[in-house]
This record gives sequence, structure tokens and C-alpha cells, in this order.
Amino acid sequence: MSWNWELRDWPSFTWQEERLRDKEQAFIENAAVSVGTLRHLSDTDRAEIVIERLSADALSTSAIEGELLDRDSIQSSLRRQLGLSGTPFRSRPAEAGIAEMMADLYRHPHLPVTEARLFDWHRMIMNGRRDLSAIGSYRRDPEPMQIVSGAYGRQHVHFEAPPSDRVPAEMGQLLDWLRRTAPGAPQALPAITRAGIAHLWFESIHPFEDGNGRVGRALAESVLALAVSSPTFCGLSKVLLRHRKAYYAQLEAASTTLAIDEWLSWVADRALESQEGADQLVSFVLEKARIMDRLRGTLNSRQEKVLLRMFEAGPEGFEGGLSASKYATITGAPPATVTRDLNDLVERGALVRTGERKSTRYHLPVPTSGARR
Repeated sequence: MSWNWELRDWPSFTWQEERLRDKEQAFIENAAVSVGTLRHLSDTDRAEIVIERLSADALSTSAIEGELLDRDSIQSSLRRQLGLSGTPFRSRPAEAGIAEMMADLYRHPHLPVTEARLFDWHRMIMNGRRDLSAIGSYRRDPEPMQIVSGAYGRQHVHFEAPPSDRVPAEMGQLLDWLRRTAPGAPQALPAITRAGIAHLWFESIHPFEDGNGRVGRALAESVLALAVSSPTFCGLSKVLLRHRKAYYAQLEAASTTLAIDEWLSWVADRALESQEGADQLVSFVLEKARIMDRLRGTLNSRQEKVLLRMFEAGPEGFEGGLSASKYATITGAPPATVTRDLNDLVERGALVRTGERKSTRYHLPVPTSGARR
């Protein structure tokens, strides 16, 4: 079996444009609506949405690689990066680094992706690492760069990248293609098509010693943002995490061919799904403000603390919903008080009750990603 970079026509990918035309149009139309909506929000609501989007994607792109980061730490770093006020929070190097990259993506939607920018992103996400020989530069190890799984002796090679001595030239071709296909350029390509090819091409080269997935997804996000020409953020990684198994399978299948219709169609569906999630987040933040304004001054400190904690969990909500025992853990209230508080919140329309007895759970009365799936 040959890898795509070993094929004679590499890197001349082929696809049928008409198969993506409707999805490309839907993406641009949805983006225009999203940008328009954000412009009409208050500065506070807009800032909250930006922080939530960027932190969710930072957590997701890291989780795809099996790295679990702290949400509060990332959000604190993002607020500092974006010049927003917030409670000081000492972030670990990993959280600070991924937050810096996400902030760069958001602040500079018009900047093209260059070798220097890729190196900067790599230094950011490798912040604090001491086990790599090449940080902020292409890999140089002569040993094969392979993606493998399975126990030693029974390993399955999912992909092998080009030798390290080919990487600079391979990346030069990719970066030149990005310049030639950018919006307004002679060979300009539609947003999703360009993002899908860029991500696959980058992952096929695998130019760094580590962090290729995170930088490659940042590259795709940057391509999508440039097409919209506005500081917006699709949150593609959050959707890719939800479909992680299929994501890896699609990448693996596309790594052996230059005919990439199936890959691009799959990426297009994920891009549209990410836009739907972004719209849900806007609705969530607006509904949060409406509910808290309506209940202001009518809740006791315990009830307010729990509601705020639930809203802080974001559109995904508490996993499994809020139980009476979880309410007691958060507030320290005795059982009788917990029951009284929760019944009062339901009567006020602040929570919705589901289930019975030990299976009783409480949810915010707003649409959430978790409730839809």
C-alpha cells in the first residue's frame, strides 16, 4: 500500500466541486448571519460567547490527542490574552499555550498562514515541554514518523509521513498553494474545500515532532475564518471530538488516495455542524441573561450559586443533569433544604425536573447540545 505522498501525482488532489456547492453556500450564509448576530449583542455577552467558544475548542483539540486540560485555567488565560477583565488564575504551561494560540486565531482572522506563524503556534502549544528536540521548527529526526496503535509487536501502522529531509520542501508547496488559493487570489477556492484540503495536506506531511493534530486543526480554523473575513470562530475541534473515531477513520482513508470527495464531504458536514453549535451557544448566553435578570433578587444564595455553576458548565450542561445530592455537595445544605430549594426553582421556571425518585434530575430550561443528542 502506498501513502498519498508516495503517489505519482502528489499533491494534486482531485474532487468534484458540484458535490460541495450547496454546503459551501450554506456555510457562507450561516457565517454571515452569525457575524450579524454578534454585532448586535452587548459587549459583555459578546465577550462571554468568544471566551466560551475559544475555550471549548481549546479543550476539544487537546482532548482529541488525549490531553485533558483545565477549563478555568484556559478561560483565565484567554481573558488575559484578549484584554478582558477576569479573576487572576495561575495557568499551567499547557493551558496558557493553547489559549495563546486560540487567541491568535481569533484576533487575526485576516493574517495568512506562513511558516513563521506555524512555528509560533507550535511553540505556543508545546509550551513547557522539555522532551522534544525541535520546538518551533520542523522535525529533523531521520527515523520514520508513524502513527501507530496496538501493543508492541502487534502494532498497526495507520500512517507514515514523508521523511524529515523532505518536510521543508513539502511545506513550501503547501504554503504556496495556500497563497494561490486564498480569497481574492487567482485560484481562490471555496472555504470548506480549501480548509479540508489544507488540513489533510498538513496532516499528510506531519511536519512537527509532536502537536501536528492541534496545529493542523488550527490551520483549518484559520482558513475558514479568512473566508468569512471577520473575527469569528467556528469551533470545528469541538465537533471533531464528538466524532473522533470517524475523524481518525476519515483521515486514514484519505491518506492513501488523491481522490478526496468523501473526505471533503465529511468535513463539510462537520463545518456546518460546528456552525449549528455556535448558534446554540449564542442562544444559550442570551437565555442565561434573560433568566438571571428575571430572577435577580428573588433567589437565596444557595440557589443563585447552583444556577451560576450550571450556566458556567456551558451549553453541554452538567453531565447527567443536576441531582439532589449534587446540589447538596455544591451548597452544603441538608436534605430538607435541598428539596425546598429545588422545588422552588422548578416553580419559578429556573429549572426543569425530569425522572422520578432516585432518578430525578434537574436541567436548565434552555436548549443544550446535550439535550439535543
